Amino acid sequence: MPKWSKSLFGQVCIALVIGIAVGFFAPDLATKMKPLGDGFIKLVKMLVPVIVFCVVVHGIAGAGDLKKVGRVGVRAIIYFEIVTGVALALGIAVAYVFGPGHGMAVDVSKLDASALSAYVERAHEVSSGGTAEFLMKLIPSTMVSGFAQGDVLQVLLVAILCGCALSLLGERVKPLLHLIEQAGDMTFKIMSFIVRLAPLGVFGAIAFTVGKYGIGSLAQLGYLVGIFYLTIALFVFLVLGLIMHLAGFSIIKLLRYLRTEISIVAGTASSDAVLPQTMRKLELLGIKDSTVGLVVPTGYSFNLDAFSIYLTLAAVFIAQATNTPLSMADLLAILGVALITSKGAHGVPGSAIVILAATLSAIPAIPAIGLVLVLSVDWFMGIARALGNYLGNCVATVAIASWVGDIDKERARRVLDGEILPPLSIANADAPVADGEVPSRG
Repeated sequence: MPKWSKSLFGQVCIALVIGIAVGFFAPDLATKMKPLGDGFIKLVKMLVPVIVFCVVVHGIAGAGDLKKVGRVGVRAIIYFEIVTGVALALGIAVAYVFGPGHGMAVDVSKLDASALSAYVERAHEVSSGGTAEFLMKLIPSTMVSGFAQGDVLQVLLVAILCGCALSLLGERVKPLLHLIEQAGDMTFKIMSFIVRLAPLGVFGAIAFTVGKYGIGSLAQLGYLVGIFYLTIALFVFLVLGLIMHLAGFSIIKLLRYLRTEISIVAGTASSDAVLPQTMRKLELLGIKDSTVGLVVPTGYSFNLDAFSIYLTLAAVFIAQATNTPLSMADLLAILGVALITSKGAHGVPGSAIVILAATLSAIPAIPAIGLVLVLSVDWFMGIARALGNYLGNCVATVAIASWVGDIDKERARRVLDGEILPPLSIANADAPVADGEVPSRG
C-alpha cells in the first residue's frame, strides 16, 4: 500500500473518489449516506465551544499583558473590515466583468417562491434588529448558554472576560488556569479521535451530493458557479497571496502545509470540521497561542471573505438575470449592507440564502424572489465559500501575528518548507506532529 494512502490526506482523497463512484453507480444508496457527513460535522461542533473557551482563556491569561491582547483584538477587527471590503468589491467587479446573469431575462412573476418561505422568515429575523440587535445577540443569557447553543461568538465573549479576570487575579488562580489547560488537552485528545473519522464524513457528504444531483453536477454546475469558483481562486492567489507576501511568506507553501484540512473542508463544505487542528497547526508555525486563540474564532464570524464575495456576486447576478438596472447608489448600498449582514452568517441555519435574503431586503431595487435562481446551486457554491473563508482566516492569523510581532518567522519558514519540528511546548518536545493529526498543547 502506498505510503501517502496511510496519511489522513490520502485517506480523504480515497474517500472522495469512492464517494463519487458510489454516487454515480448507486445513487439511491448514495443519498442514504448523508448522515455520515452530517454526523462527522456534529461530532466536531460538539467540541468546538469547549476548545475555543479553553484556548482563549489560556492564551489571554498566559499572555500577561492585557494591553497587548487588546491591541491584537483591535488590529484584527481593522484587518477583517478592510479585507471584507475588498472581497465585497471583488464580487461586484467580477459580476460586471463576466455578467453571469445577462441574457437570462427571467420573468419574476413565474418564479416559485414556496421554497424560499423558511429562508425569508429567518432573513427578517436577522435583519429586523439591525446592528444593535446583532450586538445584543453576542451577549449570552447565562455564562453557559453559548456552550449549550454552540454559539462560538457568545463563548468567545465569555472566554475573553474569564481570561482577563484570571490574568488580573494573578498567582492565586494558577490552579484554576492549569485545570482549564488540562481540560483543553483532554478535548484536543478527543478531537484527535474524531478527526480520524474525516474520510468517512467526506465519503458520506460527496456520495450524497453526486447521488442526488448527478455526476454532471461536479463538472458543469453552471456559469454562475464557475465564475464564483474563479473569483475565490483570484481572491486566494492574488489578494491573500499579496497579504502573505507582505508578511514574508508564500501562499503556495501555506496551502501545501494545510492540504489535509483543505481536503476535509472541500469534502464536507464546512470549515468548522477543522477548526481545532488548524489552531494547533498555526501555533506550530510559531504564532503565539493568545493570538491564534483570539483571531481564529473571531474570524469565523467577522472575517468571512468568500461569503462576502458570494453576497455581492449573487446580488448583482439576480439583478442581471431579472433585467434590474442598478445605480451607483444601489451598488454602494449593497456594499454597506453586506458589510454588516455578513457578520451574522455563522451559526444561522441555511446561512447563505438567509443572509443573502437579508441583504436584498435592504435593496428594494432587486427582486428578492430572484433568490430562487441561486437556491438550486447554493450547496455547490458552499464548497468554495467554506474553502475561501477557511483560507482567509488562516492568512489573517499569519498576517496579524506578523503585524504585532507574535510569530517566530524563522520557525514558520522552516515549517512551511516541510521541516518537521516538535510542538513549542517542552512537554512535547520529542513528539513531532504527523500529517493530519491534532498537535497537543502539552
